[in-house]
Amino acid sequence: MQPTSILFVCLGNICRSPSAEAVMTHIARDARLDIRFDSAGTASYHIGHPPDPRAIQVGKNLNYDLSMLRARQVTAQDFYDFDVIFTMDESNLTNLLKIAPSDATAKVMMLDDKAVADPYYGDVSDFDAMFEHIEQASRRWIDTWRDGDHHG
Repeated sequence: MQPTSILFVCLGNICRSPSAEAVMTHIARDARLDIRFDSAGTASYHIGHPPDPRAIQVGKNLNYDLSMLRARQVTAQDFYDFDVIFTMDESNLTNLLKIAPSDATAKVMMLDDKAVADPYYGDVSDFDAMFEHIEQASRRWIDTWRDGDHHG
């Protein structure tokens, strides 16, 4: 079944997960899918802060708007408010599974079989690669939902 709400999660919610939120929002809108997206971090480092300036700039170059997004931390309620929670890597997946309520309704999994590399300590080329990876994974999910093959 096509999810109606998806949360993207990375460590600090300033690079990968807000980028995934922006990319998937854009691609889903183009595919005319009615899905609500949000993003959060497992850590509280950047609560209330905008995404990394490099993510904002690379996103803008690709026609994704991250400028209004603000970092927040995952809450217990997220495990009930979202159908799917996509993590960017195995570490965040492990952390979420540890804190998930036993009766959580969200399906928690990685966005892709391969971790989305964290570009935080890299340069702009690492952000380019991150967006490319997120775009490819997002398009695969959208195609799956649109075509009715609902493995997620």
